[in-house]
Amino acid sequence: MSVRGRGEESWPRPDRCRIISVANQKGGVGKTTTTVNIAASLAMHGNRVLVVDLDPQGNASTALGMERSTDSRSIYHCLVEDEELRDLARPVPDIPNLWCVPATIDLAGAEIELVSLVARESRLKRAFAAYDYSDLDYILIDCPPSLGLLTVNAMVACEEVLIPIQCEYYALEGLGQLLRNVELVKSHLNPHLAISTILLTMYDGRTRLAAQVADEVRSHFGDLVLNTMVPRSVRVSEAPSYGQSVMTYDPGSTGAVAYMEAAREIAYRAKAVVGS
Repeated sequence: MSVRGRGEESWPRPDRCRIISVANQKGGVGKTTTTVNIAASLAMHGNRVLVVDLDPQGNASTALGMERSTDSRSIYHCLVEDEELRDLARPVPDIPNLWCVPATIDLAGAEIELVSLVARESRLKRAFAAYDYSDLDYILIDCPPSLGLLTVNAMVACEEVLIPIQCEYYALEGLGQLLRNVELVKSHLNPHLAISTILLTMYDGRTRLAAQVADEVRSHFGDLVLNTMVPRSVRVSEAPSYGQSVMTYDPGSTGAVAYMEAAREIAYRAKAVVGS
């Protein structure tokens, strides 16, 4: 299924797998929606993509049609019990080239259990190191709405951070702490980490506030901000309840078109680095 009939077009594939954490400790900014729909868009245009659901709520897993029973194996078993990622990744229904390592409610206790483990900040990185992802183009990690050990694990394991920012009042509140955490992880645990992408979400063109927030974010972050802004969309909100991304649920909707264009930008643009 294609958006605007362009599913036949193949987007460029990176020279090596890009590992991107989608992070923002504020809830309700569109992290999971962004992860799922960017991943689906990339897969529908010739890239091979793995989504790692690191949020105990498991919403990305639900949106990608993953079974999540109490005895399901999940990313928890990788982080805490050293199960290999290759045994946990499952193909996403109806979207070739897309796989998901799901999350279950077990993950809610992982923050506490990780505290006592050796190299607790690097458990996901170690799992990636043992996983042959040379045949993948992207790994997208959906982070929880916090700056705890799960998010730190994601940032240690990746090279890029994508931050969704909603076009609403208080949009930049708390962002300073996220930026400081990125710098701390970069200084002490992962010197290759950089913020590469900012995506404006929940844009409502009818309000002056949304335009002001967009302008403020662009003035702060410059070229890191994608040109595409994702509008508020009922279809985007509905899709997960059907176990789908909006890319398959309603590919002609404004939300699907926006996420497709955002994914196209990510595929085509060179990686930018904050502060370099």
